[in-house]
Amino acid sequence: MLKVDGINQFYGGSHILRNLGFEAKLGEVTVILGRNGVGKTTLLKSLMGVVPVKTGSIQLDGQDITRDTPYERVRKGVGYVPQGREIFGRLTVEENLRMGLAYKPGKTPIPSELFELFPVLKQMINRRGGDLSGGQQQQLAIARALAAGPKLLILDEPTEGIQPSIIKDIGRVIRMLADRQTMAIVLVEQYYDFAAELADQYLVMERGEIVMQGMGEHMETDGVRRRMSI
Repeated sequence: MLKVDGINQFYGGSHILRNLGFEAKLGEVTVILGRNGVGKTTLLKSLMGVVPVKTGSIQLDGQDITRDTPYERVRKGVGYVPQGREIFGRLTVEENLRMGLAYKPGKTPIPSELFELFPVLKQMINRRGGDLSGGQQQQLAIARALAAGPKLLILDEPTEGIQPSIIKDIGRVIRMLADRQTMAIVLVEQYYDFAAELADQYLVMERGEIVMQGMGEHMETDGVRRRMSI
């Protein structure tokens, strides 16, 4: 579903992503791990088109999207949940969800499935996003990204600042979505146990490069936890 080949990204004179490449398959969760400052968020922003890559290519379902704008990527099937959630605090839950459908003509109904995945959102449909707890806001951000039915779902640290009970709910939803075999999921995560539970494939980044890669079931024997703590 997603093929990244030899991408490079710079901030000023700093080389942030270095000839980075990987594939993310339909029905699988690809977890990207690494300590702070290694380029994980920059990679996700590059996949979404928020920052342009200097060289290399990004393909989605066989189509080259390297030079597409973020909204063009959304139309082609990319959903993005940014770090920090970035919901619209002054808009209601319903209005936030409709933002995920904004590119579609007319008043497209909000998919009822979103309320099955996250029942709390239906209960709070008229509540302002800024009045929700951090965990509820994260559920809203994921639901907003899912509203348009993406082929690729990108999540940047979905457990950050979230209470354990909500982390379990989010993990359950991510696994359920992957098991349907209708999308590829790319997840950046610092919480090792959450990542290990979900990963079909793992990638470890250091200094803008992928230095380890393997199957999720082998993370413990491959010593990934130890590498994260060094």
